[in-house]
Amino acid sequence: MAVVSTNIKIDQALKKESQALFESFGLSLSAAINMFLRQAVREQAIPFRVGNPVPNSETIQAIEDSRNGIGLSREFSSVTEMMEDLDADD
Repeated sequence: MAVVSTNIKIDQALKKESQALFESFGLSLSAAINMFLRQAVREQAIPFRVGNPVPNSETIQAIEDSRNGIGLSREFSSVTEMMEDLDADD
C-alpha cells in the first residue's frame, strides 16, 4: 500500500486537543484520521450521527406538559415527606 501525504486545515486549538486525546489512546493524529477514513469507506457513510437529535412525539408532549405544569407532583419540604407521600395509599 502506497502512503501519500495530505494537507488539511484544522483550527490550532482543535489540533492540540485532538492530539492530546488520541495520544491518551496510544494513537497519533494521523492514525486517528486514518481510522475515521477507513470506517467511513467501510460503512459508505460518516461513521457517526450528524445533526441535531429530534425528540419523538412522546418526549415533545412531556416537555410541553411540564412547561404547563401538567402531571407534576406537589412540592415536598423533605425527603421523608416525599417518601411518606410515595408510600401512602391513594
